[in-house]
Amino acid sequence: MIYEFNRYKPVIHETAFVHPQAAVTGNVIIGKDVYIGPGAAIRGDWGKVVIKDGCNIQENCTIHMFPGVTVTLEESAHVGHGAIIHGAHLGENCLIGMNAVVMDNVKVGKESIIGALAFVPEGMEVPDRKVVVGNPAKIVKDVTDEMAAWKTKGTGLYQKLPKELHETLKECEPLREVPDGRKDQEMGYETWGSKK
Repeated sequence: MIYEFNRYKPVIHETAFVHPQAAVTGNVIIGKDVYIGPGAAIRGDWGKVVIKDGCNIQENCTIHMFPGVTVTLEESAHVGHGAIIHGAHLGENCLIGMNAVVMDNVKVGKESIIGALAFVPEGMEVPDRKVVVGNPAKIVKDVTDEMAAWKTKGTGLYQKLPKELHETLKECEPLREVPDGRKDQEMGYETWGSKK
């Protein structure tokens, strides 16, 4: 659902896809080819949220801030399932792992990777191309070229997803049994996890 708040209406590019079960409120700007999954809550009520082209915000993520703050996700930032971004700045092509928490005034550098379940404390600055894990989070190593390429490839799948969803997603009644001759889905591309 898209909500106006305090005279601010979200601005959403026509190529972006916001799932009907997500909530986008107020002063939010969403760029091209952005994917917002079901259960995501993006609240531009006390401040502003800018989600630039090619980002994806997966299921059950929360993006919010303290009053007067702008949260920015630079191009191709990738926020995994259940993550919380509160008052932070995410650099271009970074990856926030599942259920990670990224707190106020954090700056995540370009192509950095925040591990699943990490807690990134208030004010931490993560330089470009670093791997960060733990609670509290610590920088543990550099992002290799192979890791950056893997991340970029995965985000590329999400950048194609909005178009497919606009073209094919529709509410339906379930089938009660598998039809004869039904084949497994053939997606036409390598899965992200494959290491070919």
